[in-house]
Amino acid sequence: MSVLDEVNDHSAALVLVFPELQAADGWRQDANCHGRTFLFFAPKAERPQARARREAKAARLCNGCSVREECRDFARTHHEYGYWGGESEEERHRAGYTISAPIGVRSRTYAQGA
Repeated sequence: MSVLDEVNDHSAALVLVFPELQAADGWRQDANCHGRTFLFFAPKAERPQARARREAKAARLCNGCSVREECRDFARTHHEYGYWGGESEEERHRAGYTISAPIGVRSRTYAQGA
């Protein structure tokens, strides 16, 4: 079983336990990125140039997505990691929607302070 299958199984189990999640997140089925999560979450030890390329591909999918606003609002509300609704973690952080340790902001802040 692949990691993606495990994630899908886990999501299905959550909906069985909490059926309100399906109604609240029904927009996910209509998202352009559905099934392409590898573009939206950084792999371990991703270099900044690779991140920029990956996020540029993700942005192209987001730009034409009919549920972009719902996705962005979900990420902002739930303090999500990754690229959601056309926004990176750093862009959400600058907009005032913080997560505990945004990857891009954390590494740049450290580099500037050192």
